[in-house]
This record gives sequence, structure tokens and C-alpha cells, in this order.
Amino acid sequence: MKITGVIRRSDLEGGLWILEAASGDKYQLSGKLDGVRDGLAAEVDGKVDRNVMGFGMAGAAFDVKSIKAV
Repeated sequence: MKITGVIRRSDLEGGLWILEAASGDKYQLSGKLDGVRDGLAAEVDGKVDRNVMGFGMAGAAFDVKSIKAV
């Protein structure tokens, strides 16, 4: 699954990365996060894991396979 949006850094839970998708949905990112930075417009490839919960409650958990700047 590929989602395009902007990556944001949050200080919640000791720090986490959030993808604000072009659709308006938000995803809490985990997995391969090499090269991410706050404000990066990106296409993120991976899968939603609806069986995971975190304290950040920033959106559905998204396990990242790759990130490409757009």
C-alpha cells in the first residue's frame, strides 16, 4: 500500500513520526524510517496494522517498508 502525504514529528510518547496523508487520514509510522524529517513530502510504502495500539493515538499504525521524497 502506498500513501502520499507529509511526515510530521510529534513529541508524544518520547517522540514519534506521523504521516498526514493527502486524504486527511493520519498514520503513526514505524519500521524503516531512514532519512525521515519533519515536513518531508513523501510517498510511503508499507501496510496498515490495525492490531497495534500506542500511547500516541495519532492514527492507525503503519509499518513502513520504504519512503520516497516527492
